[in-house]
Amino acid sequence: MNDYLLSVLLGIVEGLTEFLPVSSTAHLRIAEALMHIDLDDPYWKMYTIVIQLGAILALCLLFLGRIVEFLRTFPRGEKGDRNWLSHPMSLTVIAFVFTAVPSLYLSKRIAKNLSSLTAMALALLIGGIVMWVVDAWANRRDADTTDVEQMNILQAIWIGLCQTLSAVFPGTSRSMSTIAAGQLADLDRPTALEFSFLLSIPTMIAATGYDLLKEIHPSHATTAAGAAAQVLMTGDRWMVLVIGFVVSFIVALGVVEWFLFWVRKHGFALFAIYRILLGAALLLFGSKYIGS
Repeated sequence: MNDYLLSVLLGIVEGLTEFLPVSSTAHLRIAEALMHIDLDDPYWKMYTIVIQLGAILALCLLFLGRIVEFLRTFPRGEKGDRNWLSHPMSLTVIAFVFTAVPSLYLSKRIAKNLSSLTAMALALLIGGIVMWVVDAWANRRDADTTDVEQMNILQAIWIGLCQTLSAVFPGTSRSMSTIAAGQLADLDRPTALEFSFLLSIPTMIAATGYDLLKEIHPSHATTAAGAAAQVLMTGDRWMVLVIGFVVSFIVALGVVEWFLFWVRKHGFALFAIYRILLGAALLLFGSKYIGS
């Protein structure tokens, strides 16, 4: 397949799945395998990381107004009842720390699971069931926390720790783990969704930045020339990279807007069913058509 077309398709997959609770990691892994991409090729590893940055940029743009408002009201908040620890910006940083520290400690386990299609399939399946059950339970009760301005530090810590599951078990989905954790912590759907997106911004920037740094400057490369040799760039390769980044950005812009609208009206059942079906299909047929 032409690399330009391949980049468009992968950009669409990334933009569609990065912020939906269906796991972009699993979908990119499946797409790359079906397209016979060498998953050990340093260029394609870097490509997968870079197109995620396109999706992150889209989210930052969509939430720019909300972020500016948070910065303007820091640390007292919109109603003047927040402080340095309870303001939404502070809670986002706290949740991020409680994600980042365990994830770094468990980095070896994360690397092992990233290469396992079975682990991803189980994470999709189990995560879908959990998401469906939690959303159905939350829908039958009135949540006390209906705005991120009402959240407390314990809720932020809990959500941050639960987000670690998406790093340790690829296929879990960052948004699924944080949204479900938020609902369990007595956040209503819109609040859990908003905090999930806010938390995803520093988490994704840090994770993709760290991964990109490892690809560009691997630990075994002792010189700049040795590091550059790991990813040999040409004009065509730069163009493929730019196409994937731009397509991911444009698709993610539309998907986040649609996702916010859909969830507020219909909840997460559709995504839970999709996860369960995809996870079951991967367990049954994945090794035959995709690999182990």
